[in-house]
Amino acid sequence: MSISLLLHALEQGLVFGIMVLGVFITYKILDFPDLTVEGSFPLGAAVAAKVIFSGGDPLWGTFLAMIAGSLAGLLTGLLHTKLKLTNLLSGILTMTLLYSVNLRIMGRPNIPLLGKITLLGEIKNYFPDLSIDYLIPFFFLFLVVILKFLMDYFLSTEIGLTIIATGDNEQMIKSLGVNTDLTKLMGLCISNALVSLSGALFAQYSGFADVNMGLGTIVAGLACVIIGISIIKIPTIFWRTIAVLVGSLVYRLIMIIALRYGYSLGFKPGDLKLISVLLVIIALSVPFIKGKLNFADRFNLGRKDLQNNNGKEV
Repeated sequence: MSISLLLHALEQGLVFGIMVLGVFITYKILDFPDLTVEGSFPLGAAVAAKVIFSGGDPLWGTFLAMIAGSLAGLLTGLLHTKLKLTNLLSGILTMTLLYSVNLRIMGRPNIPLLGKITLLGEIKNYFPDLSIDYLIPFFFLFLVVILKFLMDYFLSTEIGLTIIATGDNEQMIKSLGVNTDLTKLMGLCISNALVSLSGALFAQYSGFADVNMGLGTIVAGLACVIIGISIIKIPTIFWRTIAVLVGSLVYRLIMIIALRYGYSLGFKPGDLKLISVLLVIIALSVPFIKGKLNFADRFNLGRKDLQNNNGKEV
């Protein structure tokens, strides 16, 4: 496996790892299956690309993308908490609405960024002696590490702990006088802000923004979370955030290998969504299969003990 392939997997794994951190907040912490990410990911890309294409500051465009993503999460939260819609329906409605919003923002289905000054291009200007092949992964790694520790710190605060408690046992924390509607809104806003940030960075990394680039984001995010937690099983926030980032790297490496060598195995580029779903199914099935095997081992051990005891009695 070539170094360029590993660097490519590292770049994509890190930039999508920001999105996975957002999915982790809703899926694992809030216990809120949020489909808004299918719309907030391209929303971040659309906002950042529109600002950059219009000649604006890419840093400002990236910041606006995070604000737009948090507003998308806020809308989903309001639909759920105020109108009492189910979490799935709230996310579906916002996701569908954002498709039209993204088209409105971009003015067309896609925006090319080739030749435009992006955030990555500005960073390159600060480090002209470094190769872009190594500068991009180092920048993404630096950003992801900062976001990871910021999330760890936030979730260890009183507000963060109430968000965790809301996902663990909403009725109990509500009986203690905590406004669970507010904690849900905060969690959804932070989650979708991270997802939109990931979309904005990915648009600048890939050189374009497309209205359909969020298709399958939730499946990919869930796959990364499940794979990471299956690899690292230490149940603390510090290790859980590391786990989901590791899951993102592993998932992207698998996807890139499938793209690079899939033709010899009969795969086509259109099969990537199929591979994503299969990875999710496999990751979800592993605990069930292990439980079945452990039960079978205990059952066989019990039968042997029973036979030995019967033999002694005879």
